[in-house]
Amino acid sequence: MSTENSQFTQSDSIALSNQRPDGAKLIREARLERFQNRTQNRRYNVEFTCPEFTCVCPASGFPDFATIQIRYVPREWCLELKSLKLYINQFRDRGVFHEDVVNIILDDLKNILDPWEIEVVGDFNVRGNIKTVVKAQHQRPE
Repeated sequence: MSTENSQFTQSDSIALSNQRPDGAKLIREARLERFQNRTQNRRYNVEFTCPEFTCVCPASGFPDFATIQIRYVPREWCLELKSLKLYINQFRDRGVFHEDVVNIILDDLKNILDPWEIEVVGDFNVRGNIKTVVKAQHQRPE
């Protein structure tokens, strides 16, 4: 089929051009962002699941895969989702142990959100016949 008869031309397809944003740059420059909690009259849970988490084992250099679960009770701030997506992807080429992944994410979220409580769970895929699940929590003093 010729280009003139097709309903799409090469310039219509972002996949065939260099018009799309530089994803690696967006991830590299990502910063967690927050917005004002507009429902501060009650406590409620916010839960995120990140099923495609990847990082690199610093001991072997092999990739690690996990599902990261985040649950928090907002106080003054809520987490903006696109910033979380880009932040999570910053780990993909980073050499980091499972325990550190969970605690780094917890600390970063705690610092930007200052929630009533927060929990991060890293449910890592089986490697070498061992299944690893790491949980870390923080609760703000009343």
